[in-house]
Amino acid sequence: MIDTHCHLDVPRFDADRSEVLARAWAAGVTGLVIPAIGPKAWEPLLGWPQRDARVQVGLGIHPQLLPSLPPGDDEQHLALLDSLLPRGAIAVGECGLDGPSEAGAPIERQLRVLHAHFELARKHGLPLLVHCYRAHPHLQRYLEEHPIPEAGVLMHSYSGSAELTAFYVKAGCHFSFAGPVSFPEARRPLEALKKIPLDRLMGETDAPDQAPHPHRGERSEPAYLPLILDSMATYLGEELRERTAQNARRFFRCAFDVG
Repeated sequence: MIDTHCHLDVPRFDADRSEVLARAWAAGVTGLVIPAIGPKAWEPLLGWPQRDARVQVGLGIHPQLLPSLPPGDDEQHLALLDSLLPRGAIAVGECGLDGPSEAGAPIERQLRVLHAHFELARKHGLPLLVHCYRAHPHLQRYLEEHPIPEAGVLMHSYSGSAELTAFYVKAGCHFSFAGPVSFPEARRPLEALKKIPLDRLMGETDAPDQAPHPHRGERSEPAYLPLILDSMATYLGEELRERTAQNARRFFRCAFDVG
């Protein structure tokens, strides 16, 4: 099992990060991806895969962070990102669009920064980890005008409707589901699952957020990934765990094919 999106670098794991990792390996997780959310996280994260190849990283600027970053620094940050990606990142991101962040970072700025991430993904031959929350019309218009990079786009913590899913499938996107797919009242994620080809599905915990049932409301962690995959498997079959791991290894260009 591969957790394709977890933020183990954030302060909420400072007190017990080693124990969290130990629980993940004991639960059967064989690899995980930590996506940076902003410039301060980039260089510290790059050393992690050198210490443990089961831990891989993505580098990007999260749209929710943009309101706290001066707009005049965007080009400088993106140039730094360009220089750091070849030093060991397996993906570009987390990046994307965020509706609630529009007050502090207008959607025009978010789109400019997202476009820069798309261009960097093309330049470096890396897949994109995309966040989209309450901004799907903007992302749809963007994808209608800009094809996804050859290495692919992973819709992180996907929560779109079945209709949205059909659009993103046609655009060529991959999809990763987090804790909400396991909630007893889950409906929309399950409808979306039925629209997605099995070879484009993955799982994630989005730790420390979005803990699955029965840990809802608690801090999430990679050891909870089996709960998420089991919920997906209820609707898609028992082979789902292995299929998602195969998909992740392929999507991330065999980054997790380690002995």
